Amino acid sequence: MIILLIYVAIFVISFLVVKMITSRLTQAHDFASLKTVTFGDESAVTADRTASVISVIAIFLIWGAFTGSKWAPIHAPGPFVGDATFTYTAEAPDGSQDDGTVSVTVFPVNAEASEPEVEPGDGFAKNDAAKVGAWRSTLIRVDKNDEIDKGAGAKVVAINGQPIAPGETVDVDSGEVTLSAKGTPNYKPYQGWQMEPIWLPPPEKVISRLGEIVSKGYQNFTLAEHVGWSLFRVVAGFILGALVGIPLGYAMGLSDWFRGWFDPIVEFMRPVPPLALIPLVIIWAGIGEVGKVILLFLAALWIMTIAARAGVSGVRISKIHAAYSLGASKWQILRHVIVPNSLPEIFTGARVAMGVCWGTVVAAELVAAEKGAGMMIMVASRFQLTDIVIMGIILIGVIGYAIDILMRRAENWLIPWKGRG
Repeated sequence: MIILLIYVAIFVISFLVVKMITSRLTQAHDFASLKTVTFGDESAVTADRTASVISVIAIFLIWGAFTGSKWAPIHAPGPFVGDATFTYTAEAPDGSQDDGTVSVTVFPVNAEASEPEVEPGDGFAKNDAAKVGAWRSTLIRVDKNDEIDKGAGAKVVAINGQPIAPGETVDVDSGEVTLSAKGTPNYKPYQGWQMEPIWLPPPEKVISRLGEIVSKGYQNFTLAEHVGWSLFRVVAGFILGALVGIPLGYAMGLSDWFRGWFDPIVEFMRPVPPLALIPLVIIWAGIGEVGKVILLFLAALWIMTIAARAGVSGVRISKIHAAYSLGASKWQILRHVIVPNSLPEIFTGARVAMGVCWGTVVAAELVAAEKGAGMMIMVASRFQLTDIVIMGIILIGVIGYAIDILMRRAENWLIPWKGRG
C-alpha cells in the first residue's frame, strides 16, 4: 500500500511539473492556435515519451529504495542490524521475581555472527545471549541457565517491565517480543520497509545475474538458446494459427453457412484460457516440442479467426457497392476491397495473438522443457533464486514489448491506409 501511494504521488508530481514546463515553453500567442480541440479524440492522443521515461525511472527508483540498492539515492527504512538488549522478569513458584537481561546480535543476511558474551549476573534469573538474522525471529530459552526453570514452575511475566502473558506481544526498542504458548520469548527485530533479498533482490543483483548467465549460461544452455527456443515456439504456433485462422475468419465473414457452422465452435473456444488446454495437449501430443507448438497454435487460432471475421464485417458497404458499379467481379472485390480494408483488424488481432502466445509459451515450458525462458524461471523458483526469476520476467516483458513494436512498425509499413477511411 505504501509503495502504491508513493507511485501515485510520483505520477501526480511528475504530471504537474511536466505540464507546467511544457505549457510555458509552448504557450499560445495567437487566437488560431487555441482553436484546436483534441480532448476525446483518440486518434489525436499519442504516448508522451517524457512520461514514459519518468515512469520507468520511477519504477526502478521505488524498486531500489525498497531493496536497499546502491543505485538508489534514497532508501526506505531498512531492518534493524546491530546489538540489542531487553530485560525479562521471571517469577518463581513462591511469587518472588527477578530480572535478567537478554543481549541479541542481529546480523545482515548472508553474513555470519557470534553470540555476544555476557556475564550471568546475580539472582535466579540469569542473563542470556542470542543471535538472529535480519528479517528473522528466534525463540530464546531464557530459563535454560536460570536457577529455577520452567520445569520447576518459573515463568516469564514481564518484558522491559511491561506485563506479558502467553500469546501477547511487547514492543522493545529494536523490535518486538512475543511470548509463545509455552511461555518462551520470541524476539523479532524491526523489519523496516525494505524487502528481504530472497523475496525481492535489488536491481544491481538482477543485472549481475544477467551478466553471469549471458557469459556462463544456465542449465547447460546459453541465454540466447533459451530465448531462441521460446521465440521459435511462439513464431511457429502463431504462423500456424494465422494460416488456419485468417482463411477461416474470411469464410465466416463472407458465408452464412460457414458463419453458422463454425460460430459455435469459435465462440465456445474463444473464452477458454490456453493454459486450461495444457493437460489435454499433453495427453494428445506428449510433453515434447509438438505439444508446445500445438498449444500455441490453439492460443493464436481463435484470436486470428475473430480478427479476420471482424475485419470482413467491418468493410463499408459503400465501397463494395462502388466496386460493383464499376463492374468488379467477386474475386476483384475480395482482392481489392475486402482484403485491404480488413488488414487493419487482422494486424490488431495478430498483435494480441502474439502477446497471448508469448505469455502462454512460458507456461508451456513449465512442463518438462529442457530449454526456454519459462524453464529458467521454473528451475530458479525451485531453488528460491529470485534474482533469476525476476531477470526472466523482465526479459520476457522486454522481448514481448519489442515484438509488439516490430509488429506496429510492420503494420505502419504494410497498411499505410489504416485510419484514412
